[in-house]
Amino acid sequence: MKNITLEVQGMSCGHCVNAVEGSVGKLAGVEQVKVNLADAQVDVAFDESQVTLDTIKETIEDQGYEVE
Repeated sequence: MKNITLEVQGMSCGHCVNAVEGSVGKLAGVEQVKVNLADAQVDVAFDESQVTLDTIKETIEDQGYEVE
């Protein structure tokens, strides 16, 4: 299991948190997603054999947010 913290810009409310946590959480291989709105960060625990970091980033960007 790999743990990463991504800097994500554009999140500003509870809807943003739900959108990111919901979409990333549905990916196969993602065990946990936690958004820290105040710090503009997303913590993800995932299995690298099932999902790539690029897929996680693309999923967040598809929700309209910028991953730095």
